[in-house]
Amino acid sequence: MPVPIPRQRAIPAVESGQAQAASPCDGHAEQSAPDTSAAVPRTPDTTGNTTDKAGNTTDKVETNTAHTNLTLLLIEDDPAGSPIVPDMLDQAGKPIRVRTARNLTEAGRLLTDDVHCILLDLALPAPGRSDSDDELAVLKHVLELAPRHAVLALTASGDAERGAEAVRVGAQDYLFRDELDGRLLSRAIRYAVERKRSESAERRLAEGRLRAQENRRLERGLLPTPLLDGSPLRFAARYRPGRSRALLGGDFYDVVRTPDGTVHAMIGDVCGHGPDEAALGVELRIAWRALTLAGLCGDQLLGTLQQVLEHERADDEIFATLCTVDIAPDGRRAGLCLAGHPSPLLAGPGRPARLLPYDNNGPALGLLPGARWPRMQVELGAEWSLMLYTDGLIEGRVGEGRERLGQDGMTEMVRRQFAEGLRGEELLRAAVNEVRDLNGGELADDVAVLLLDRVP
Repeated sequence: MPVPIPRQRAIPAVESGQAQAASPCDGHAEQSAPDTSAAVPRTPDTTGNTTDKAGNTTDKVETNTAHTNLTLLLIEDDPAGSPIVPDMLDQAGKPIRVRTARNLTEAGRLLTDDVHCILLDLALPAPGRSDSDDELAVLKHVLELAPRHAVLALTASGDAERGAEAVRVGAQDYLFRDELDGRLLSRAIRYAVERKRSESAERRLAEGRLRAQENRRLERGLLPTPLLDGSPLRFAARYRPGRSRALLGGDFYDVVRTPDGTVHAMIGDVCGHGPDEAALGVELRIAWRALTLAGLCGDQLLGTLQQVLEHERADDEIFATLCTVDIAPDGRRAGLCLAGHPSPLLAGPGRPARLLPYDNNGPALGLLPGARWPRMQVELGAEWSLMLYTDGLIEGRVGEGRERLGQDGMTEMVRRQFAEGLRGEELLRAAVNEVRDLNGGELADDVAVLLLDRVP
């Protein structure tokens, strides 16, 4: 909403808060103390910031106006060369400095990082335009030239419609040329600067929220949807990325059932915790699903995944651990392949939870060219629960010391929870929460856990 500016009247200096008049040498000088902050040449960049010769970039809008003299850039063509802006004081009693530019070319040179507000005469012609079809062409040009600055539009007295249109286009306020008053103009400048700061902050917040929503939708879409139609096995999973405010980390998992009735499960971990590792994990998971549905398994499958990793990783030092399990259609036997990954945990009624054998554990993917990964045959029994997990579940600390939970501690924990009757999602939730509590807070590493249950 524009600030109302009454007609000029004589106001005592004490009442108006005006500074003593300065003596500008010419129409381009400031009307207060010289601006020493502009001694270092600065050039505007494409983002609206400025960069000095040393390469330092400054955001012009983020200047703290509470501790810095306000500077006004007046853009108007006055043939007489007399200033139209009275002397002004800011809220702290400091003089508001005024620079004058007679055209937009001069304005571009004077638009340094210490300028807080622009007072633009709408009567100025826009560069390269001789027609008058667009009365606000000059304002639109200035808004493009200084997208991060507060802008006050200056128009003829009584032309409120044009001023209101200027605000709709992007100006923070409009003023009448022949009704300028020092006290109220000072307030209008402060208001425009703070309004621009508020608008910029609100826009950045909205953009941040939009990016966060897009990231969440993207990451949620990248998490797997198990393909278990027709299988009697029950599936549950828990996923907690180590990155703050992320939904996806370097851990990945998947479960599919092939037409012959075999259920294939996989869990893996890309070294590192950034978005690049998360993206690589998604690529490996999708490649695993495609290769599995194409009929590959065991050593042949892992060898092909290693080729994918070697082509897609950003650095030769990046590797990934992997555990794959293929469960026979009758549900009593499984083939197990380990590529540098912790061995799964098997539990069942009448027998304590235990780790599956890992004597033939092969190297992690991406470490050794031409590596082999033997497939081990495992007997599961008639009723069982098989838990696959990443090392984030076992590397959390136990208490305030340096001791880690480890596989033995995890096995004892799951054994106890299993004896208490916990199953499926409830079991995984209890396990992850207890590991976090033992760690004394959130876990630094990604955690992925999946559970397959067979109940006759």
